[in-house]
Amino acid sequence: MSVVDHHPPAAPPAAPGPCPGATRPHRRTLARPTVAGLSAATALLLCVSGGVWAFIALRLNIATLTDSADNAVDFLSRTLPLDFPPAGELLSLIWQTLAIVVSATVLSVVLSVPLALLAARNTTPGAGARLASRGLIVLCRAVPEVVFAITAFRVFGLGGMTGVVALGVHSVGMVGKLYADAVEQTDEGPRTALRATGAGRLQQITAAVLPQALPSLVATALHRLDINLRASAVLGFVGVNGLGYALSTAITTLDYQRAMAIALVLLLLCFVAESISGAIRRTLLQDVTAVRRPRRPRPERKGARRDRRPGGTAPARPSSGATAATTAIATAASVAHGGTSVRRSLPRWDARRIRRTTWLVLTVALVVASALRSGLSWSTLRRGAESFFPTLGDFLPPGTGGIGDQLWADLWVTLQIALAGTLIGLVLALPLGTLAARNVVGSPRVARFFRTVILLVRAIPELVLAIVFVVVTGLGAVSGALALGVGSVGLLGKLVADSLEETDPGPARALVATGARRHQVFFGSVLPRAWPAVVGHLLYQLDVNLRSATLLGIVGAGGIGYDLLNAARVLQFPVVTTIVLMVLALVLLIEGLAVWVRKVYA
Repeated sequence: MSVVDHHPPAAPPAAPGPCPGATRPHRRTLARPTVAGLSAATALLLCVSGGVWAFIALRLNIATLTDSADNAVDFLSRTLPLDFPPAGELLSLIWQTLAIVVSATVLSVVLSVPLALLAARNTTPGAGARLASRGLIVLCRAVPEVVFAITAFRVFGLGGMTGVVALGVHSVGMVGKLYADAVEQTDEGPRTALRATGAGRLQQITAAVLPQALPSLVATALHRLDINLRASAVLGFVGVNGLGYALSTAITTLDYQRAMAIALVLLLLCFVAESISGAIRRTLLQDVTAVRRPRRPRPERKGARRDRRPGGTAPARPSSGATAATTAIATAASVAHGGTSVRRSLPRWDARRIRRTTWLVLTVALVVASALRSGLSWSTLRRGAESFFPTLGDFLPPGTGGIGDQLWADLWVTLQIALAGTLIGLVLALPLGTLAARNVVGSPRVARFFRTVILLVRAIPELVLAIVFVVVTGLGAVSGALALGVGSVGLLGKLVADSLEETDPGPARALVATGARRHQVFFGSVLPRAWPAVVGHLLYQLDVNLRSATLLGIVGAGGIGYDLLNAARVLQFPVVTTIVLMVLALVLLIEGLAVWVRKVYA
């Protein structure tokens, strides 16, 4: 008889574990790479590799610069002493340039506001209108201002109107995009309140959307004013009067003493305009973002006169922080509910309101004087509108003029110039932008010094840099790449510094609390968080440099810009259209890549 064991089988021996006091090893986990992330990294690697390849292919090296040292010394000797125009003539040229630039900026604002409202998601009437307005904005940004100048010259002829239309229409590409972004970022609360009172779409936009976006709209217009001032130098080479035309005339006659004197005046003018507009933009932003402390309610004095209403309650006074949107909501509510009259209290004429009113009056006076000086009139506009479509027919259909192979080769050179110039700008702008960030260097004086250096470089028009490098290094793509490389320091350095300063200070403070040093905080916290924005700025700079490389060919800096100017001079306007379409396709490709990469790294 067998004996059955009813006890359960013994459990298998447990694996040896750590001692109770031992610390478990830390298991580090990394996010799995995604297909989109790998694709974006590959695209960026290809862009950097293309810049290195273009740098080598164009033979940009120390030997090239060393061989050009003698030319630089000879050029400097031919520019000194500087030959400034007479004071009256110089002031007239400055006023003519400023009038064209101010009028063009105002025109871009007038055209961009309705386009931005159609392009913004929260104000557009439909998807079709949004797509059409976005496409028109991209088209204005992709077509160089010199092409608009050539077309406007055929419509309006000689005069300031050509420069106003060329700069104004091209500026819509940037101003319209930034305006649409500002409209989309507005708070929907005031607009929802207006909609609840029965206000229409136009009332909602004018009373709730535009007042919120107004500081950003003004800041963008001032920023575009600086850009248009530098771009006015290019329009002088196609016959637009002002400092640019005087510079073009001096270069054509090899009068470098007069040319460099005018270039110095243009540089100082750009620097002053950038400094003033920058101060105004900072004041606007501080005025909007400043948090005001609420006033304490004053105790009611004895014997104070009370409102004789049922109940004897005193009327409620509006808060000092009430916005224009809130006031408009109350007004719209009264209108929607039968038009009951509302007692409106106007703000007091304090020093702040007097100052704002004074600036507004001066601005309106400047705009009117600029329009008169630029030759703007209804008769000119009517004459231009009548000849617009016949002139447009001169540019259609596109043609190559028998130089199709040369156009493709020069477009390839233009791409090389843009890639090499962006790489040079990146190498120079990263350290300068880092030293200009206050949260990185820790010293406000050091950051302010490098900010000033970046501002000085940014004030130099790329066309002036191209002229200098063409004389020093000779005609060709080398001068264009060097000009774009130095010119990129101004914009890219500023964007890098802003991106570093806008990072969240919390992680950096945590590292400092652990005893980390300044370079450890920078590479461990600040740079990783700012890197996606820096990548987006780099692709934006490549986009800008591609359009700038097209323009620099006008002064012999290589690329397809030289073909563009020659085609306009011999009245081969179908060739101009073909060049514009080629550059447009390349710009749209780079812009699409930039949008996709920013979306991946967002």
